[in-house]
Amino acid sequence: QLRLVESGGGLVQAGASRRLSCTASGSTFNNYALAWYRQAPGKQRELVATITTGGSTYYVDSVKGRFTISRDNAKNTIYLQMNSLKPEDTAVYYCRTYGDVYWGQGTQVTVSS
Repeated sequence: QLRLVESGGGLVQAGASRRLSCTASGSTFNNYALAWYRQAPGKQRELVATITTGGSTYYVDSVKGRFTISRDNAKNTIYLQMNSLKPEDTAVYYCRTYGDVYWGQGTQVTVSS
């Protein structure tokens, strides 16, 4: 069993930066590929970025060049560095694992124009 806890959300102005964290406990973090998803009001949850156990990354086009996903296995944590934030980035951001699927509870990011 793996428990994921996101943090770092909040209210920011357009153009600002924010870093989200997702810390795992309860199992071997290093074995999991992980991802950040987000869900905007009235919309389906969507993939934002992924990172493999080896550190390879993938980004959806809407965040490419602005967001960076990374992991620190020693801290059982993944991060999402978000730069040049836009109002359309407003959403609840979730981390999840691949393989055995676990989700965090989410952290709200609100970008004001």
